[in-house]
Amino acid sequence: MKTYQHYINGEWVEPSSGEWFDTENPYTGEVWAKVARGSAQDADRAARAAKVAFEGEWAEIRPTQRGKLLVKLAEIVEREAGRLAELEVRDNGKLIAEMSAQTKYLAEWYRYFGGLADKVEGAVLPSDRPGVFNFTRHEPLGVIAMITAWNSPLLLLAWKLAPALAAGNTAVIKPSEFTSASSLEFMELVAEAGFPRGVVNCISGMGLEIGQPLVDHPEVSKVAFTGSDVAGQRIYESAAKKIMPVTLELGGKSPNIVFEDADFEAAVMGAISGIFAATGQTCIAGSRLLVQRSIHEKFVKRLVEVAGEANIGDPMSLETHVGPVTTPPQYQKILDYIDIARDDGAKCVLGGKPYTGEGARGKRFIEPTIFTEVRNDMRIAQEEVFGPILSVIPFDTEEEAVEIGNDVVFGLAAGVWTSEIGRALRMSEKLKAGTVWVNTYRAVSFMSPFGGYKRSGQGRESGKEAIKEFLQTKSVWIAQQTTAANPFIMR
Repeated sequence: MKTYQHYINGEWVEPSSGEWFDTENPYTGEVWAKVARGSAQDADRAARAAKVAFEGEWAEIRPTQRGKLLVKLAEIVEREAGRLAELEVRDNGKLIAEMSAQTKYLAEWYRYFGGLADKVEGAVLPSDRPGVFNFTRHEPLGVIAMITAWNSPLLLLAWKLAPALAAGNTAVIKPSEFTSASSLEFMELVAEAGFPRGVVNCISGMGLEIGQPLVDHPEVSKVAFTGSDVAGQRIYESAAKKIMPVTLELGGKSPNIVFEDADFEAAVMGAISGIFAATGQTCIAGSRLLVQRSIHEKFVKRLVEVAGEANIGDPMSLETHVGPVTTPPQYQKILDYIDIARDDGAKCVLGGKPYTGEGARGKRFIEPTIFTEVRNDMRIAQEEVFGPILSVIPFDTEEEAVEIGNDVVFGLAAGVWTSEIGRALRMSEKLKAGTVWVNTYRAVSFMSPFGGYKRSGQGRESGKEAIKEFLQTKSVWIAQQTTAANPFIMR
């Protein structure tokens, strides 16, 4: 049985309460580790350690050296990618094929932002005031609380930690209580890279018991959060009381739109990828499939054929396409939404029940499920399910596709499948989403900004824009003369 303590100020420490909680393997249902159950006292200790580091040794390290530390961390992450992937699979049940690709790619965030660390530049500003020199500086915010979701812990952490450290901030990480192990083990890599004590801290536990005290802590200067829109709203409300900035990457109900002129087979595979990859447990899931009416019947038939052949079972097998649902509450939520869809009049043409066939262990498998005869005002089309549940909605015209696509409270992503470049450009302009994919889906990069419109959040992660989220701008005015001026008049 593996035991995970808090990582605070460069040391492994037990929870102040002396309490622990179990973590299960979603595939087998077996408990394989116990994790420290943190409290407000642990949040206080971590936040204060991060503040001391921010004002002390970390503040003395120049940007170029910060960058070198991040590049060193990237090298270590590359070396450990295989082990990290296996750990993620054991902890969250996602496929080894996907997690291996993620952990190999993970290093690029630390390398990219390591390169940006010494390229944060202010500007000399022209002035309409004689005898005055005015310039700007971009300075770190301070201690950043980073709260991550359970579906891709290390990737979501990299999106926050790499730009925050490059900008000169320090961090307190609070991973999901369902998948804390990989983030805590990642601290060993941070220590090996040579980061000073207190620069990166990681504390585990329940949201209200340790996450909320961390958000409310007076030494925390910003929260970077990935999770549900409901939890994000609570964090936003708490941050508002402190007039504190936030980056929120929340839920989605993304439209994946297929026009009759699309490459048919490519669009089918794109629809499958958009919803059934990662067992649908991804914020960018293309959970609303909008298909032009002229090809609707043919498209659904092929979709059912392909999705019905998906291999369900052991996530550690490279032959598996759909793995288990990560948490028991999420498993029940998905089943509840299947019932809701049926009650609202949607027609289930594939799946619609737990999977109990060969390879099913741990009782957390749900068959890939497809609903037709869905109206966009149904709950199954409006609310985020976060599971392998696809709603198919027909449309006639481009204008109708845009109207349906935008008619949700979310705006994280959208997909468009067409062979007409003009339509691709028009749709990418009119869809209200932070990311629009054309003839592809689920593509992300360390070089490209990611974030949502509307209730899908605010701020951007990845790309050059991300480092700006962890900086504040200072304007400096220097008088070039010392002659006295009228003190009662604005200069």
